[in-house]
Amino acid sequence: MREKSTDELQRELLEAMDLDQFLSGNRGQFSCESVAEALDRLFRQKNISKTALARRSGMSEIYLHQIFAGRRNPSRNRLICLCCGLGATLDETQELLKLSGLAQLYPRIKRDAIIIYGLAHGEDLFEINDRLFSEDEETLF
Repeated sequence: MREKSTDELQRELLEAMDLDQFLSGNRGQFSCESVAEALDRLFRQKNISKTALARRSGMSEIYLHQIFAGRRNPSRNRLICLCCGLGATLDETQELLKLSGLAQLYPRIKRDAIIIYGLAHGEDLFEINDRLFSEDEETLF
C-alpha cells in the first residue's frame, strides 16, 4: 500500500461519513514510532556516542538514557537541545517535535526564528543559546 500524504489523509478524514471505516481503511498510514524510537534511529544515523551527545546537548547522561529508554519525555526545549546535539536538520527537528506532540518551530516567533536559523546553518547548541541570550530571548537551557 502506498503511503498517503498528510493532506490526503486530512481530506479523507474530513470527507468520511464513518470514523471507524476511515480508521480501518487507513490502519497502515498512522505513525507508530515513539519519540524514543525516532531519537534512537536518528542517533544511530549520526554515529556519535551517548557521552558526546549528552555533552553536546547540555544534559546529563542519566537523563539522556531515561529519554532513550522511553522513561522520560523531554520538554520542547530539551528535545531541541537533543536535536542540536545530534546535528539534526531542521526537517528532522520539526518531525521529532511533531511526533512528540510539541509545537513545531515557527519562523514568526523571534525565538523560534533564531533556533531555525541556527539549525539550518549548522550552529551548535551553545552558539544558538548565545544568540538567544544576546537577543533577550529565553535560552534553551
